[in-house]
Amino acid sequence: MKKSGLIENFCMKVEPPVLGQNIVYIVVSGQDIEKIMKQVKLVGLPFVIVPCVGGTTVCGIVVKEDVEQKIELLKNLMNNVRILLIFEAESEEINFNITKTDLEVLRELIDDPRQKIEELSKKTKLSTKTINRILEKFEENESIQFTLVYDPSKIEGYIPYAVLSVVNGEIKTILKNLEKQFGDSFMMIPFLAKNQIVLFLYSENIFQMDAMTEKIRQVDGILSTDLFIPKKINMPKEWMKKSIESLTKTEKLHIMYN
Repeated sequence: MKKSGLIENFCMKVEPPVLGQNIVYIVVSGQDIEKIMKQVKLVGLPFVIVPCVGGTTVCGIVVKEDVEQKIELLKNLMNNVRILLIFEAESEEINFNITKTDLEVLRELIDDPRQKIEELSKKTKLSTKTINRILEKFEENESIQFTLVYDPSKIEGYIPYAVLSVVNGEIKTILKNLEKQFGDSFMMIPFLAKNQIVLFLYSENIFQMDAMTEKIRQVDGILSTDLFIPKKINMPKEWMKKSIESLTKTEKLHIMYN
């Protein structure tokens, strides 16, 4: 699937709060993606960019502080497009103790998450035992995920789409229920916020897509759903590299956020 172009790349998906950052999501209606991204970068670095069919673009933006102020700034900057939705992905459930040693390994994994333990050991000058322990620590934490990005344009015979669900209740319980019912149709690991779940799915036709979206809406704890058809999925690495660079300069050995 990598050779065919269906899998665009393998990547590390790290929730910004793990690295001491906040994240704001914005959904806008506008065709000029380049101009939208210039405006986004005046506020923060992009976490994810998903241009969709119909001129809608979904952006996740990493911001360090003053989130409410940054949201107001975004609203003012986006004067040439229609803002459909804007919200902060709150991070109360994220509690992660990360060390400088963890950051060394994570920095190497950003560019190539499929590296072998021996390769990581050689590059970081850490023992294979230490590398293995850190990788296990990452895998046990839902806020750090080894995943992939697919190219929607390369999928033949199916329609890839995304469903943004607003939830009310224990998000992990709701997600498990969604995985149980619709997991066979997942294209990639869902995106989570405090009261939002984004599912990346595929269906054989528009009727099946519509029916599945309606079934998702009926799941206990789901308040509403919005359907998007991505044209491309981008997950820039720059924000992670800059965050890690900043954190490694601190004098603390352990860096904990909760």
